[in-house]
Amino acid sequence: MNFRLKRIVFSTILFAASAVHTSSYAQATREEIFDNIAVTGGVYYAYPAPGVQTKAPKGYEPFYISHFGRHGSRWLISDEEYIRVMEVFEKAHQAGKLTPLGEDVRKRLAIVWADAEGRGGDLSPVGVDQQRGIAERMYQAFPEVFKGAPEMSACATLVIRCVLSMDAFCERLKEFNPQLKIERESSNKYMPYLNFHTQEAMKFTSHKGPWYEEFRKFEKSHVRPERLMNSLFSDKEFVHKRVNPEELMRGLYAIASDMQDVEQEVSFYDIFEKQELFDIWQIHNYKNYVCDGPSPMTNGLMVANAKPTLENIIAAADEAIASGRNSATFRFAHDGNIIPLAGLMKLENCYNEEADPDKFYQAWCNYKVAPMAGNIQLVFFRKKGSPEDVIVKLLLHEHEVSIPVKTDMAPFYHWQDVRAFYNCRQSARQTVTYSSYSIPIARFTFDFLSTRGAKNGVIRAICVLYLLLFLFFPYFRINLKK
Repeated sequence: MNFRLKRIVFSTILFAASAVHTSSYAQATREEIFDNIAVTGGVYYAYPAPGVQTKAPKGYEPFYISHFGRHGSRWLISDEEYIRVMEVFEKAHQAGKLTPLGEDVRKRLAIVWADAEGRGGDLSPVGVDQQRGIAERMYQAFPEVFKGAPEMSACATLVIRCVLSMDAFCERLKEFNPQLKIERESSNKYMPYLNFHTQEAMKFTSHKGPWYEEFRKFEKSHVRPERLMNSLFSDKEFVHKRVNPEELMRGLYAIASDMQDVEQEVSFYDIFEKQELFDIWQIHNYKNYVCDGPSPMTNGLMVANAKPTLENIIAAADEAIASGRNSATFRFAHDGNIIPLAGLMKLENCYNEEADPDKFYQAWCNYKVAPMAGNIQLVFFRKKGSPEDVIVKLLLHEHEVSIPVKTDMAPFYHWQDVRAFYNCRQSARQTVTYSSYSIPIARFTFDFLSTRGAKNGVIRAICVLYLLLFLFFPYFRINLKK
């Protein structure tokens, strides 16, 4: 076998091995989640601890920050979520059908309701503190951006918790430097890039969409309320006639998850087994992954919702660079906006693909992508004396993250390379029809090699090997005869 043939064979094997490696993206394990059961709150997970910032390379100074954040912690989305649960316990109490634990839970619910009544969907004091903390750490980490009297802009969706998050964030910055000029707006003008969803995406995510039937099967298999009902109610016949066990269990799960987001020293985690919380969380993770995230089931349809946002981020950065002045752009929206944006931007651990619903959590976790007050920051640095030499660092919840762009100074990237990468992502067209939805032909090929039609990395590697051997077979046959 000549050298050239050896090199081809070696490259084939190396490529196949790479396919195995890239598929081994286990992001979370059952044990890791059990160690911090609060993460089963999913998008209700309170803001995690920030990371440590790497100093910029010598000669570079920060001058611009682009920020996209989710609103801070809130109460449950509506008062009705509390009322539905409480009514069940009140009826059981009046009928004398609660166990001692059930009576205790009823009293806890009364404490929660006294605080939550009338506040459904509102930003909580915890959420205010989160935004103030993020702003404070931003100011302390990159003081050069905020020196003097720079002009900055902030915008939020029309939802009041986003507006109040913006105000808490900006006011904290101004406490450090009252000279800051931060123009704050909440207007329909900004909705096309703050909270955009295509008609195709909305059609897909409806209950008539192609995902819903399988989701319902998954949901039904992961809600097992019998043990919980037996611990709360003393009469099985009462439960059979007066209680929807699955609905009540999920309602209690929601309240339990939200306790970390409000200033209440009340917990409901003790009434659940960890496996029960884990199972219900998987349902919500499934929905977020498919309806907002990078699931291969959607063929990029969901992450495409973030294209206007990314376009705005690039345009604002270009304007800031061209101006030569220090500035910042702050945007405040929702979990359904930050999830597709993180996927489109290919932030580390935010764009993994998995076809098996039972393994979704191993590839992608909603609490890692969109916790309360979750945010994406792009911090720009300019080299002194070389205004065109601009580098950028990407942060997810104040943790440095990588993107699939080559760099010689990680965790920093040359902005021209990042810009080119994202412009390519923006211009990708949907050209192949699949299950009545369009997908890029290149994306389809990649999906097949990485996830589609294969259950694990070994099978994918075999597929790659067979494909490459097929392509090179004529060459092999000719050279082996020599």
